[in-house]
Amino acid sequence: MKIRITFLIICVILSFKLSLNAQNTPESVIKLTKTKIIGWVSSDKIISAVKAQNAKNISLEKIKSLDKKWTETSGLDDFMNEILNNQCSEYLKSLRKENKFVIEAFVMDNKGANVGMTNKTSDYWQGDEDKFIKCYNNGNGTTFYGKVAFDESTQTYLIQVSVPVVEGGKTIGAVTFGIDVNSL
Repeated sequence: MKIRITFLIICVILSFKLSLNAQNTPESVIKLTKTKIIGWVSSDKIISAVKAQNAKNISLEKIKSLDKKWTETSGLDDFMNEILNNQCSEYLKSLRKENKFVIEAFVMDNKGANVGMTNKTSDYWQGDEDKFIKCYNNGNGTTFYGKVAFDESTQTYLIQVSVPVVEGGKTIGAVTFGIDVNSL
């Protein structure tokens, strides 16, 4: 019962915040965010993974060092495989498999570092990008919609939707979903 009430409160808060930056976002994407994505992000698999990563309190200097190595590494190393195959990532991959419009998804901690992902991201640290900055919103959490753009690698029109990870009424991280707008 407590989880349902918390979920409903989160939905009401995020629904209000959705309208703040959704002016040029397709209505189908806004509806998807309200009806599915917010629920997915409230999964214990995501919340517990973000909490565990935040508890490590990795310094920004260390995160940037890992990010540099990440961007310089072709393929996957042990660190990347560890993230790609954790419980959080397996949950994201199951969402992608069940929902063909989900092209990619990745979870970030309170500094923007990757916690889980469906596939290797171009960088480890998202903390300097709008998808994290505007969504995490200095711990105030708000849904952020990127612009619809053609993705060469998937030959689809994608939009990135970033939703805060909320636990106990506090924003603790963020999740970004790459959505194929033509599949909705």
